[in-house]
Amino acid sequence: MGRMKIQNTPAIRRMPTYLHKLFAMKQEGYTYVSTTVLAQYMNIEPIVVRKDIALTGISGLRRVGYEINELIEYIKNFLGWQHTVNACLVGAGSLGSALLGYQDFESYGLNISSVFDQDANKIGTSIHGHQVLDIYTAPRVLKNHPCEMAIICVSTRAAQAVADMLVGLGIQNFWNFANVCLKVPPNVIVQREVIAGGFATLSVKMKSVRNGERPAMEE
Repeated sequence: MGRMKIQNTPAIRRMPTYLHKLFAMKQEGYTYVSTTVLAQYMNIEPIVVRKDIALTGISGLRRVGYEINELIEYIKNFLGWQHTVNACLVGAGSLGSALLGYQDFESYGLNISSVFDQDANKIGTSIHGHQVLDIYTAPRVLKNHPCEMAIICVSTRAAQAVADMLVGLGIQNFWNFANVCLKVPPNVIVQREVIAGGFATLSVKMKSVRNGERPAMEE
């Protein structure tokens, strides 16, 4: 299932940015938003925003736009973020620590309920309010506090062993930040994040500009 193909992936990747803007506008006291406002914020064409939002099933008001609270709920329902997902994070290094400090996860329905590492210097410490636990206590901890998802932030060399252990503990959904393609059973879902992928895309755009091509709008 690691090769599962999802339709409308570019639109799905834009949804969290829409939410970020909607949350900010809500806090500022706005009640409605137009596709034009979202398009300007995203630096994309309004037609792209309209097509993205149409995927959620919401209907806007002509010349008014969308009610912000309603649009937030429709986007969250579309993404499956209407319910909180408990996750464990393995690897409390630089990347793992950065993810633990990302406050927007709570708004998106992701709760990191346990953090594990094998480094004796990290075990027992607190990172952004999360106590780092010994990876060898994972079977006991996850038995008492089950997680629906695991976030892997360990080294390439350690990632497969960590995944094997967590699959053995019943976890079937992985957000993998290790630079390796995990081998998992057919019923297990893996979303791999390649950090260098974004830099590669930026580099190609920079190269195009150097070659005299017009820069494309944000994706």
